[in-house]
Amino acid sequence: MKLTNLATGLPRTIQTTKGDDLHTGICKESVQEAFLTADGFRRDDVADKKHHGGPDRAVCVYPAEHYSLWNEKFGCDLPPAAFGENLTVRGMKEADVRIGDIFQVGETFIQVTQGRIPCSAIDQRLGQPVMKGMIETGFTGYLCRVVQEGKICADSAISLAARSKNSVSVLEANTIYFHQPKDTEGIRRVLAIEALAEDWRRKFGKRLDAALAKL
Repeated sequence: MKLTNLATGLPRTIQTTKGDDLHTGICKESVQEAFLTADGFRRDDVADKKHHGGPDRAVCVYPAEHYSLWNEKFGCDLPPAAFGENLTVRGMKEADVRIGDIFQVGETFIQVTQGRIPCSAIDQRLGQPVMKGMIETGFTGYLCRVVQEGKICADSAISLAARSKNSVSVLEANTIYFHQPKDTEGIRRVLAIEALAEDWRRKFGKRLDAALAKL
């Protein structure tokens, strides 16, 4: 496991590749160190607080391995923190990380709470239909809550501090959410995760109710 980029940034208005104005917090800049609080990094925020941010989604993580896939697929060279993530990491892909996992990063401890649901701001910033590819593959990255506040440096080490036995990988949860809305057994496995973000608990709960109603 390795931290390859640390990034923060406040919301600002940018011009999309289509020439439209977009107020967003997706444009993060690489920094050498940042202090992480329970609500997220200092000097970092989101624009759309209804769908992003909050204690359950204080830190956004994205696997560095996926960058080469998107660069090849779209014939581009994505910038650092292209997806608005705070932590770009290696050796921590969605298939390897479970919801509920706790990682130590520098002075902090963070807990994975849900897979990320990509939004259109990604495509508007990059000018590529990356969001569709992220949903198709489940390579969305994931979100975390802060268990212990502290400083993270660009060269901070990452290690797995705790793992829940009764959990599912981020990739499995993404697959169920995006592609298997009738998988009641899978949905129940996700809902049984104590560390699950409340937003995802509501969403999966609605999926379960809808699936059961059709039986």
